[in-house]
Amino acid sequence: MALAPSRRRPYQANYWPGFVDMLSTLLLVVTFLMSLFMLANYFVTQQTSGKDTMLARLNQQLAQLTELLALERSKKESVEDNLAALQATLTDTEKEKQRLSGVIGQQGGLTQSAEDRTTRLGSELEQQKHITTDALSKVEILNQQLAALRLQLAALQEALDASEAKDKESQVKIAELGQRLNVALAKKVQELARYRSDFFGQLREVLGNRPDFQIVGDRFVFSSDVLFDSGAAELRSEAQPQLEKLASALKELETKIPADIAWVMRVDGHTDINPIATPEFPSNWELSSARAISVVRYLIQQGVKPERLVAAGFGEFQPIAAGDSDDALRKNRRIELKLTER
Repeated sequence: MALAPSRRRPYQANYWPGFVDMLSTLLLVVTFLMSLFMLANYFVTQQTSGKDTMLARLNQQLAQLTELLALERSKKESVEDNLAALQATLTDTEKEKQRLSGVIGQQGGLTQSAEDRTTRLGSELEQQKHITTDALSKVEILNQQLAALRLQLAALQEALDASEAKDKESQVKIAELGQRLNVALAKKVQELARYRSDFFGQLREVLGNRPDFQIVGDRFVFSSDVLFDSGAAELRSEAQPQLEKLASALKELETKIPADIAWVMRVDGHTDINPIATPEFPSNWELSSARAISVVRYLIQQGVKPERLVAAGFGEFQPIAAGDSDDALRKNRRIELKLTER
């Protein structure tokens, strides 16, 4: 991609990307906190759901026992009615026996029949008394089971109240943790922004006020035409001294930034909209990525720690100049350096 001479225009700094990155970082933090809250809420919901299932099962057993108790009470009332009827019959029989005793001489056979009837009724009365005793025993057992169930329900309700109180306490702690995390992250972002400003100032000093090296927002921009030949990803020999200065500034930056700040220098490769299709680079994606990797490898050779470097390729999809003029194409062919959080 050859360059045609063009008239250079003064560049105006664009601070909007830095503001967008800061908002993106804050959005990631909020997303992380919401994930923590949802996870805690999920565990609390699972515990509450299990207790609700056990409570529903106990309520069902209580309803069954209540039905059995009602049935036994109904049987008891029926037995008591039969017992009352038998007692009334026995009373009548006793009266009849006394009446018949006065005429024993004349009605001997009738007296014997009345005694048999009285004996039979007495036997039936004893049987009904036995049935009533069994029914009362069953009612007593059911009452004991109901009392035990009520104790279990009370214990479950107490556990549920304790779980709800613990849930509220956990939510308060999560809110406090989120607030503290926001403050800490904001402090780290401010510290990183200060070191970024110092780093770019140092780069400006060592590289000089060259138009092919510019600061755009929170990024330091190199023109690809200075570093690479058209359609190639190998560094030009004349670009290496400038990258050596960049490596020196990065190594000095490593000694200044505190160890508790997780930072990296991201090297982004960008191309213009002109397509490329070669065996080595089937598209601008491969070309932009290869150029970013070449810069990263050279910085590592100069002593920059690999864990502080990231290579990314954006192809032609992140232009900074609109249109297809030679000047716009030249501006979009670039390597960007961004000091950001890991």
